[in-house]
Amino acid sequence: MAVQRLVVVGGDAAGMSAASRARRRRGPGELEITAFERGRFTSYSACGIPYWAGGVVDGPDALIARTPQEHRERGIDVRMRTEVTGLDLEKQRVLARDLESGEERWHGFDHLVLATGARPVRPPLEGIDAPGVHGVQTLDDGRALVAALDGGEAGRRAVVVGAGYIGVEMAEALVLRGYAVTVVERSSQPMATLDPDMGELVRDAMTAMGIEVVTDTEVTAVRTGPDGSARAVATDAGEFPADVVVLGLGVRPETTLAREAGLPLGTSGGLLTDLAMRVRGHENVWAGGDCVEVLDLVSGRTRHIALGTHANKHGQVIGTNVGGGYATFPGVVGTAVSKVCDLEIARTGLLEAQARAEGLRYVTATVESTSRAGYYPGARPMTVKMLAEHGTGRLLGVQIVGREGAAKRVDVAAVALTARMTVDQMTSLDLGYAPPFSPVWDPVLVAARRAAAAVKDGRGQSS
Repeated sequence: MAVQRLVVVGGDAAGMSAASRARRRRGPGELEITAFERGRFTSYSACGIPYWAGGVVDGPDALIARTPQEHRERGIDVRMRTEVTGLDLEKQRVLARDLESGEERWHGFDHLVLATGARPVRPPLEGIDAPGVHGVQTLDDGRALVAALDGGEAGRRAVVVGAGYIGVEMAEALVLRGYAVTVVERSSQPMATLDPDMGELVRDAMTAMGIEVVTDTEVTAVRTGPDGSARAVATDAGEFPADVVVLGLGVRPETTLAREAGLPLGTSGGLLTDLAMRVRGHENVWAGGDCVEVLDLVSGRTRHIALGTHANKHGQVIGTNVGGGYATFPGVVGTAVSKVCDLEIARTGLLEAQARAEGLRYVTATVESTSRAGYYPGARPMTVKMLAEHGTGRLLGVQIVGREGAAKRVDVAAVALTARMTVDQMTSLDLGYAPPFSPVWDPVLVAARRAAAAVKDGRGQSS
């Protein structure tokens, strides 16, 4: 039997998980594996960059799960600083360019894995590429930002553009570094991944931490000084001085190669695959990680959700299938957690706006509770909001904002969503209880009881 060739484009979570799993299933005599990575690192945690920037963890080595050399020792030919610039699906080959030498050559494949990740949103504004303006996507980005922060003096100002997950995490990092921080957000509240009423809780907490939160405001330019470096962020509400500017505007799927090759893309621009992570309509082309759209188990539609947890699972599925086994990735419910200083933020499932967009009638329940029994030392407040389908009572989504012990409670809701449980069924869940860990009625179950009562009362909302 001829040796088959697996080519992987992208050397981070999805790509290298796929390569590693395929190698474990098939040896070098059966499968040659070549991975192309245009950066300087493989298999690293981009999610850890804000904590590196804030001085909470070391970097970059601590954020690397496996180096290129370690992959090579396991029989994977990793080509660093090499960018794939073209796909020829008919002839089953990729065009790769060495970024150091400029040399280009074609490489044939029997199986192709696209794990090209996502690119940060960087609007075409005056000064957006000036020195002092930082993205937070790769370890190279993190290294540049940390170098800028290490060279700073006390009393400096920072502006974070965007108040999503990266934005609030970078606000915390900059506070820890001693910066006066302003966060500028175009929406009415920070964390557009929450409903506005829950986002308001985040805003109030950030303001109490000394972070200036400016909402309903559009950034129009980055002003530069005589040396060409950023000195302020201009908005439709005025200018905000800045020694450092951090972009936290989210990401989009990096699918330029896929689009040029005519591969199928979804509404957000992510690659469309089947449950085996095979690109639709292409038997030997696979895709995973931040460049794909995945099935949302709550809405039944595909969504782009850029998380390392998904990317690693995609890679495991792809590697199993390329290696001759069978595996699937069934979908997601949209679970995510974050924090800013001691405030924990979590969500899973649909927001109200998303439920309305799907034409669903729903009820909501919002409760205030504590992380432990109220009489036990260290009990901290939390707010839990729950959405349930009107009529059926099916759980649609949960959001949690609170202090220590709040965020990971969302995992209970994530399991319930995956199991398509009703809020009434949730009230009978046998959750662990002891005063140091929870009130007698866990806050998630209190919200479920209230949502179940609202369903029975017929208090529904819709688009």
